[in-house]
Amino acid sequence: MKQSYTLDEYNSARSVVGDAITELGGKDERVWLLTPDIGFGCKDFQTKYPNRFIDTGIAEQDVVGISAGLAYDGNIPFIIGMMPFMSMRALEQVRTDVCYPNLPVRIIANYAGLTGNGGSTHYAMEDMALYSSLVNMTVCAASDPVQLRQIIEKSLNYIGPLSIRIDPGKENRVLYPADTVFEIGKGYLARDGKDITIIACGEMVNYALQLHDLAKDAGISVRVIDMFTVKPLDKEIVLKAAEETGRLVVWEDHLMKNGLASAVADVLCDNGVQLKSFKRFGIPQVYPGFGSAEELYHLYKYDLDAVWAYVKSLF
Repeated sequence: MKQSYTLDEYNSARSVVGDAITELGGKDERVWLLTPDIGFGCKDFQTKYPNRFIDTGIAEQDVVGISAGLAYDGNIPFIIGMMPFMSMRALEQVRTDVCYPNLPVRIIANYAGLTGNGGSTHYAMEDMALYSSLVNMTVCAASDPVQLRQIIEKSLNYIGPLSIRIDPGKENRVLYPADTVFEIGKGYLARDGKDITIIACGEMVNYALQLHDLAKDAGISVRVIDMFTVKPLDKEIVLKAAEETGRLVVWEDHLMKNGLASAVADVLCDNGVQLKSFKRFGIPQVYPGFGSAEELYHLYKYDLDAVWAYVKSLF
């Protein structure tokens, strides 16, 4: 199989979202698309299936409540929104209207982490922590368009609520060949290695694959796990990596507390695992200002250079 990072291709996650949901809508009349005044990915579905499309305007609480009602009636609603507001403004409705009755509502939201360049009010820094705390909620962080499409397609028959975080979705590097198979709830071994394991999700997987290549040239064997499902976490792949490499790095575009790193640490502690080293990379306890994602990753020391410097220091 062709190595993932050698794919010099790009695609728009926004287009993938719209195309995938529109295709599902043509196959299954239970599929609805709702949005709180977010335009991306909606046009084709709205044109083809206007009777199953609802734009609530800027009213995230309402779009969740309506979706819950549709799900109660046997439908499968997909919501396209912005993650800062879907995870915080509508949190009570997601918890009580969707998660409590365990309804099949799918929340697909962009501006994950520090990718939006909109300042702290528009960064989704807490969403994985908030959603992971909700009973019955499955939490995903897609790393590339191929994976994103599969999550959406497989969510059609997935039990309970599910959320997918993405970056703004305008231009996304394709990391995986089209025939790669992903399973919701299972981590994906993107690269094998024996010296150290990097567990990453979302935007950081791209950088982890670059680091793997840098490390290989330096004689360091780095395992890369794409943990695109943050909850439920794949405990087996974490424990296997801990046993076989002894060193773990967790890399996420999210607050370092209560996100992916905390979930991985919980697995290690619950199983009494002792490591040679464990390091988190992500957003510290700050409200970041404006800047591109790359500038902010560098400022807060979780860019490629910072993680590579740490890995080199261990060997």
